[in-house]
Amino acid sequence: MKKNHPDAQLDMTPMIDVVFQLIIFFITTVDMDQKALQTQVRMAMSPHGPVEEVKDPRTVVVDVDSEGIISVAHTRLNEAQLKTVLYNAVKASGQSTPLVIRGDTLTKHEQIKRVMDIAGSVGLWKIRFAALKEKAS
Repeated sequence: MKKNHPDAQLDMTPMIDVVFQLIIFFITTVDMDQKALQTQVRMAMSPHGPVEEVKDPRTVVVDVDSEGIISVAHTRLNEAQLKTVLYNAVKASGQSTPLVIRGDTLTKHEQIKRVMDIAGSVGLWKIRFAALKEKAS
């Protein structure tokens, strides 16, 4: 037998607090994701290339600027440090961890190949190259 409690009310305060916490979390993480990309790397245009629809959260993005300097999330790395970062990514997420190489339009292929060789040496095989679909307005 159900009892009716006309005075019973649902306290919405905790739910509103949780919603605001989630909003703050998503705003800050989206902002950090944008700031993690190296802005000094001017990527090549690829108007006919595919657009990345879903981004894998395990993706490691490596920037190679025009002088061949390697960086991950605005952190300059030498080859040994990059190898350690990629090795740890493989250890944590497996060999199917996606690697995106963002090379400047003036970067020599030799510099990009260095990153590819390091990725291959730790067992990464899922390598993609970033390019711009269209010019920013």
